Amino acid sequence: MKRFIAGLSALALGVGLFVAPNFAAAKGTVGIAMPTKSSARWISDGNSMVEQFEAAGYKTDLQYAEDDIPNQLAQIENMITKGVDVLVIAAIDGTTLSNALENADAAGIQVIAYDRLIRDSAHVSYYATFDNFKVGVQQASSLVDGLKARFPDVKPWNVELFGGSPDDNNAFFFYNGAMSVLQPMIDSGEIAIGSGQTGMDTVGTLRWDGAVAQARMDNLLSAHYTDETVQGVLSPYDGLSIGILSSLKGVGYGSGDQKMPIVSGQDAEVPSVKSILADEQYSTVFKDTRELARVTVGMVEALLGGGEPEINDTETYDNGVKVVPSYLLEPVSVDASNWEEILIGSGYYEKSEFE
Repeated sequence: MKRFIAGLSALALGVGLFVAPNFAAAKGTVGIAMPTKSSARWISDGNSMVEQFEAAGYKTDLQYAEDDIPNQLAQIENMITKGVDVLVIAAIDGTTLSNALENADAAGIQVIAYDRLIRDSAHVSYYATFDNFKVGVQQASSLVDGLKARFPDVKPWNVELFGGSPDDNNAFFFYNGAMSVLQPMIDSGEIAIGSGQTGMDTVGTLRWDGAVAQARMDNLLSAHYTDETVQGVLSPYDGLSIGILSSLKGVGYGSGDQKMPIVSGQDAEVPSVKSILADEQYSTVFKDTRELARVTVGMVEALLGGGEPEINDTETYDNGVKVVPSYLLEPVSVDASNWEEILIGSGYYEKSEFE
């Protein structure tokens, strides 16, 4: 009997030693609110954050709102009720979250704005994003490079401007960055805006909707380019670029002797990279979501551990109530000359995805 009891004790000890690591408590729970699954980019963001947060020892609650503002608000309120330890929010509309963030603050939950600035609230602790002004500079610079290469004998170049969603703070940074390059060329007569349409209040595209961009391009072509041709289109996002290109191809651009206009983009989505390889879209801007997730995980680690998150910008992002301490990552311009080095060489995509 003594030997039997001893054996049970040893077995219990062995089982305890074996299972304890599997039941180690997580460091905390991170609520992750993403805008939509309609863009491959946001799916990648969500997957990267879940993978990296869980590898760091956190539980995650990832929710997509499908570009429905009330849905995102309900998801965030639910996360607060469930008692997440920190919120990471990529807002659909960065001006609609004030009440939810007040509730988060009352519950002791800190908030990190992810890629899109949350406006009009003091309860935003940090902001993780890319250098969005530089994104616009890169888009416009690649547009000008393409115009010089494809239309060297045309002056002025006829260009049309598209902006992102006016409820996304980033859209203004993209547009202003691009116009820092294009406006001097418009002023000097090197570039003409055939429609005369400029400014985010006119060229913005609500919800970054490619169908809306395609319809607007259709209207621009029929109203202003029956006797003229367009040489370039500033597009701030690949999803818009695909719609714009469909409109252009629909009236014969890219066939016969009608050269395809230079069209920019952003996010290096697979369809647009394929379009670049097909000599349709000219360029895009790559933003490595794995790196953005890494920075965000580091911010959460510091917040929940009582430390100070790493930041590199304390001046740029005024949300209307406070300047939000930020970490800005570097975007990379991608075209047919460097896509493989940047996108495949970094391991972000497999080459088979483009074959």
